Amino acid sequence: MLQHSVLRICHILLLAMCIFASEDFDWTKNKMGSFQYGTFPSGFSWGAGSSAYQTEGAWDKDGKGKSIWDVFSHKRGKIHLNDTGDSSCEGYYKIKDDIALMKDMNLNHYLFSISWPRILPSGIKNDYINEKGIEHYDNLINMLLENRMTPIVTLYHWDLPQVLEEKYGGWQNASMVNFFDDFANLCFERFGNRVKYWITFNNPWSVAVEGYETGEHAPGLKMRGTGAYNAAHNIIKAHAKVWHTYDAQWRNKQKGMVGISLSADWGEPVDISNQRDIEAAERYVQFYLGWFATPLFHGDYPQIMKDYIGKKSAQQGLSSSRLPTFNPHEKSYIRGTCDFLGISHFTTRYITQKNFPSNRGNSYFTDRDLAELVDPQWPDPGSEWLYSVPWGFRRLLSFVKTQYGDPIIYITGNGVSEKTICTELCDDWRMQYLRDYINEMLKAVKDGVNVKGYTAWSLLDKFEWDEGYSERFGLFYVDFDSKNKQRYPKASVQYYKRIISSNGFPNQREIESWKRKALETCTSSNQLLAADPLIRHMEMVTEIVVPTVCTLCILLSAVFLMFLLRARI
Repeated sequence: MLQHSVLRICHILLLAMCIFASEDFDWTKNKMGSFQYGTFPSGFSWGAGSSAYQTEGAWDKDGKGKSIWDVFSHKRGKIHLNDTGDSSCEGYYKIKDDIALMKDMNLNHYLFSISWPRILPSGIKNDYINEKGIEHYDNLINMLLENRMTPIVTLYHWDLPQVLEEKYGGWQNASMVNFFDDFANLCFERFGNRVKYWITFNNPWSVAVEGYETGEHAPGLKMRGTGAYNAAHNIIKAHAKVWHTYDAQWRNKQKGMVGISLSADWGEPVDISNQRDIEAAERYVQFYLGWFATPLFHGDYPQIMKDYIGKKSAQQGLSSSRLPTFNPHEKSYIRGTCDFLGISHFTTRYITQKNFPSNRGNSYFTDRDLAELVDPQWPDPGSEWLYSVPWGFRRLLSFVKTQYGDPIIYITGNGVSEKTICTELCDDWRMQYLRDYINEMLKAVKDGVNVKGYTAWSLLDKFEWDEGYSERFGLFYVDFDSKNKQRYPKASVQYYKRIISSNGFPNQREIESWKRKALETCTSSNQLLAADPLIRHMEMVTEIVVPTVCTLCILLSAVFLMFLLRARI
């Protein structure tokens, strides 16, 4: 898409300027190449994840209401190649098949989300409960438990009921707090006797910034300088209310936990001896992770956010900060509402100080006064924003432990995409990514960080939001052109399976063989997939061409018979 191409060019130009401005900067100085052998603690949980809109399809089936993503993706020009999630992986119909894939991998847990409009079509509990939607998630949860896998359930992974956006303005409106609480309470009531791990929101940063600041994501609003902050404010309050609802009404009976999943890149100072760069890197992380985590653990926004946004607002002639405030009661109510912290992490940035004048206008990005840079040596096989920088993962986890009082942590998303024109199941870059990032997580655990589980993102290739189907994060390749959305294992399936069975990295000799063995398995799968277009062609011949030819033969026969009858007359 044009805006992504422009952003990419700007990134490269900014990087080039930085290199020319500091020719003596050593881009390799932060590479941490040491590998640590060892295993994770007993009971460590290994899993894979997905989300409803990205995988389920069946967007208008069995009473489901429209979500903001149903509407957004149907607007031309919003999604790459005008793709939609209308059918996606058809996961709604393939629960048994997908659980069989998970069981073969020996996963301990599966992280998925419940589609709010699938069980409450209007978004409002008092309007109508769609029992068909309830039945779908009942079946999924029951089958996971029957196969000895723990369901970890996200209540909100971006698919707000469209009615709530149209009538109330979505997350800009504080009334969402009560609507979301009613939805969550219904989920606790119907599924909580079997679900013990609840995630209120997945990556609220993207909901706020890309949904209400840049407009790249649904609902596509560009309320620069205010929209993201207002949405985040209501999301934080909604999370807290749901936590208190569970704590007061369900915890004693159901014995579960309620947390949140926050996405966070690590920010490393470009120059570790430059105080301005050090402070800019701290600001980067606080404006990203701290924006949501600090209120939940400490009761208020990070001081650096309050200072910078307040200063910028004053310079722009505003009487109050564009960052909303929590009153004393709200601070107390929000503080401590996280039984565990989900961390979704994919990449790292170098950060340097960059001043943005106040006359440049209101923006979340200019409020931070920093620039993001990347090392041109970092691998980037897929998404334009995703570079493989394993050492940043350990540093982020250490930061979380220090900042938030050693919380229980679950890694709720970590993985890498690829962009390939041709099908490639031998994903050696993904195996390398998993090896390096999981090893950095092992180092963090040995450091004393309280990580209890890891979720590979994602189980399947799926709809990748504004990028449509052009990027693939899955351990399993999905043939979106086939009638039944056939799944094929990539080599990374076997590699991840070996990490799970070993609960880590037992010794050098063993893990050196993993990649070789995994690549052996993908070769035959590649041949099978290469033959699949021919199979589909034969299906087309059988389903379309043959009946058409037969129909023509019958018509011609009828015409010929009529001609013979007339000739006799």
